[in-house]
Amino acid sequence: MSVKLYPIAERADVDAERFRSEVAAGYRPVVMRGLVAGWPAVGRARESAEALASYLAGFDNGRAVDAIRTPPSARGRIFYNDDMSGFNFTREKVSISAALDRMAKSARYEKPPALAVQSAPVADCLPGFAAQHPMPLLAEGVAPRVWLGNAVVTPAHFDESSNVACVVAGKRRFTLFPPEQVRNLYIGPIGFAPTGTPISLVDFSNPDFERFPRFREALEAAEVAEMAPGDAIYIPPLWWHHVQSLDRCNMLVNYWWKGDPRAPAQAGSALDVLLHSLINLRPLPREQRQAWRAILDHYVFSADDSTASHIPESRRGVLGAMSPEYVKSVKEFLAAQLKR
Repeated sequence: MSVKLYPIAERADVDAERFRSEVAAGYRPVVMRGLVAGWPAVGRARESAEALASYLAGFDNGRAVDAIRTPPSARGRIFYNDDMSGFNFTREKVSISAALDRMAKSARYEKPPALAVQSAPVADCLPGFAAQHPMPLLAEGVAPRVWLGNAVVTPAHFDESSNVACVVAGKRRFTLFPPEQVRNLYIGPIGFAPTGTPISLVDFSNPDFERFPRFREALEAAEVAEMAPGDAIYIPPLWWHHVQSLDRCNMLVNYWWKGDPRAPAQAGSALDVLLHSLINLRPLPREQRQAWRAILDHYVFSADDSTASHIPESRRGVLGAMSPEYVKSVKEFLAAQLKR
């Protein structure tokens, strides 16, 4: 891309309180340089890929984790196959040590296949690693996940959770877009995507502006950062992010949570609402869709303390505070409705 992109904002000396009150509360991405520079794994990665592999072997319990492999022709881009009937990669199960060994061997080739271990729970495959690599910003209940790979490109997608991602090895380039750029990113199928959530169909390395003309508008709103070992980034929920791993050995540890970082919530997926709306709202005439927009805006998107203040608390139902038992009963009602 030849377009000049805005840099992602940076903050220094962020502690847990500043993170909660200033960074996460701002709902904008923030780079935190050197946040985990003191992690032992970061030090080993700075020595060499081999030093990192040797260090991680001391934690590896041999448990197989999910990995994907793309052919050299994909140039590391995780994507669909040519006719979008499937994906351009194969899945396999490998241990962390085996993945690192394969990455080392593939580095001999000029155009190696891409290998990526994605979102493996650290507690499952590297027990003991988390205790030696504490995350200073979040509650202990926010579990770390590990990502390993060579030069892999993950297309722009979003997560429903807040995310702190820490670079351990290699350099990564993050390109982010605010949620309202969804129209200009040309998002692919919902429910059939290589990353789990929908992705942009635009190849950022060679954008086809004839096919995707509005992508130029998206680039005007894009923010970018290149990150080195020890750096971390906060990505707010629903912000689109394109991630490019730039070296032959890349490792990242990330943390997902919903709600307050001091007491993360165990919430369901709001994608359920989108799917339900596509079934029930999109087929309606335009006038009715507009009416439902007003109703949803009142009860959900613009809701505040006054929305139900005229109703006695004992009668507010879903408009008031809901106990876990009440939420369960509402879910059971919805499940019964969906079976009709």
